[in-house]
Amino acid sequence: MWLLGIESSCDETGVALVQTQAGDPLPRLVSQALYTQAAMHEAYGGVVPELASRDHVRRVLPLIHQVMQQAKQPLSAIDVVAFTRGPGLAGALLVGAGTACALAASLGKPVIGIHHLEGHLLSPFLSADPPEFPFVALLVSGGHTQLMQVDQVGQYTLLGETIDDAAGEAFDKSAKLMGLGYPGGPALAALALDGRADAFPLPRPLMHQANLDFSFAGLKTAVLTQCQKLGDELPARKADLAASTQAAIVEVLVKKSMRALSQTGLKRLVVAGGVGANRTLRAQLETACLKQGARVHYPEADLCTDNGAMIAMAAAMRLGAGVEQADHHYAFDVLPRWPLAQHTSVV
Repeated sequence: MWLLGIESSCDETGVALVQTQAGDPLPRLVSQALYTQAAMHEAYGGVVPELASRDHVRRVLPLIHQVMQQAKQPLSAIDVVAFTRGPGLAGALLVGAGTACALAASLGKPVIGIHHLEGHLLSPFLSADPPEFPFVALLVSGGHTQLMQVDQVGQYTLLGETIDDAAGEAFDKSAKLMGLGYPGGPALAALALDGRADAFPLPRPLMHQANLDFSFAGLKTAVLTQCQKLGDELPARKADLAASTQAAIVEVLVKKSMRALSQTGLKRLVVAGGVGANRTLRAQLETACLKQGARVHYPEADLCTDNGAMIAMAAAMRLGAGVEQADHHYAFDVLPRWPLAQHTSVV
């Protein structure tokens, strides 16, 4: 079975083709293509929803043709078309949903809407070292920071989540306060390589509390205060401030993840989402898991950000597990605010 996945929830247009075959333990990624709008939004310091939607319109059909050509398959070979139904920017989601349903209708094939966060959650199964169920998942994507126990496809227990700013927002907002470029997270991480992580005593919110929730709004405020204190000295100390900010975020994520493993008794940790590409986070999680006798799994670095492969993979795994059925219902809708609990059996 051939599944085409389309992702258009924010500022990346992603398309991918996966194949499932009898006897294979997991679907196989055959081809993918991704276009990022980062350069277009950089002038505005963040994503402009209307511009994002219009760019998805321009990119999605050429990317579909590119993916099919890479796979050396005609459009008629597609058995199921999957798309990101939510959460995300309403206009951007509508482009992917409309394209997917129109394509599926023209081919007479079924269509399936996928939750964006579940795509991230299952993306490590695309890696060369896929995890096995059950595991604890640290989901750090955009405005979401969550810890979940994952028992099977569609069987997730929410262990903790952010109560205000997420880790990705803390990276981006802190970077903006320092006058760094867009996207802020990678820019801050790159600058941090030249700084001292212990230069500024920034707070680690909720790190010492027994719960598994996160809070990064106070850290962002502390970075703002430090920027104001430095004044004219900020350019000379910017690398130190970036390193200290990254250290605070990473330490909280690592400590909470290790606590989640201890509380659940599980020995596998999966890290998914854009922040999961951060090298410092990966290095410290590797060290911490080794000490705790656990293993950590990631998607490949190029699959940490939004992409069509994770949507196609999630669709294939949901269909394979019998959690959901694709259908020929082409009257689509999108859900810009869509709690994962409404899509799966999250408790």
